[in-house]
Amino acid sequence: MSTPVSSGAGRPAFYTVAEAAELLRVNPATVYRAIREDAFPAVRIRGRYVVPAAALDRLIAEVVESGGCVDPARLIEERRTARELDGRFGGGAR
Repeated sequence: MSTPVSSGAGRPAFYTVAEAAELLRVNPATVYRAIREDAFPAVRIRGRYVVPAAALDRLIAEVVESGGCVDPARLIEERRTARELDGRFGGGAR
């Protein structure tokens, strides 16, 4: 019997879209729309999406650090670009 994967202190490693939406105080439809537009981090398993708790933690940290409004789509695009550059110039995987 395996134990559930958690990110520490009893927190899950992944949230359902509904749980992530509740944490962010938005409608789940908003989160689904952002995921489909590739503007919000998620993992698709068959027809279901789950949101990594680590992604929400990073998003919160970015907001606190910047002191302003943070756009997850911009963060995702920056990371995607960095991965592509690493791949092209031999910087290794992140």
